[in-house]
Amino acid sequence: MPVDDGAPVAGTVVIGVGSPLMGDDGLGLAALETLRRVGAFDPHVELLDGGTWGMNILPFLETADRALILDAIDAGREAGEVVELEGDALPRFFSTKLSPHQIDLKEVLALAELRGTLPEVVALGIQPSSIEMRAEVSPLVADALPRLVEAALARLASWGHAPIDRRAAAAASG
Repeated sequence: MPVDDGAPVAGTVVIGVGSPLMGDDGLGLAALETLRRVGAFDPHVELLDGGTWGMNILPFLETADRALILDAIDAGREAGEVVELEGDALPRFFSTKLSPHQIDLKEVLALAELRGTLPEVVALGIQPSSIEMRAEVSPLVADALPRLVEAALARLASWGHAPIDRRAAAAASG
């Protein structure tokens, strides 16, 4: 839900997940790194490199009001297409295994829900072209990365968070 008055909503965590050694599966971490370079966010936004942490993500998820998960999402679409999932669509996504961390995410979400601590969760990603052992994402996914970052920024803005231009903030304080 968008914030009516534009005030930041406390406790938003952005979690980039995936393995940079498995081609397109590393795009969640690439998107997270791009968000870090875009600018700083208000103190209510935490950018978390979840990698393949699995259950270690649980405390970050349980203490958040909202969570944005960035990952490769196999939704059966054209490679390079940006995918957004929330609500009932999330369990279906995490049932399709692209790599080992996704099973852990399904379990993390299920456990948080069971414990009554599951925040509002949105998953944003790109339909992968190839999940295989290599250290870079495919060209189709690399070309789509800016669209994923824009979608993440739009979602964060709808939650009351906009990036702060680091250069402008430094100039204002100096």
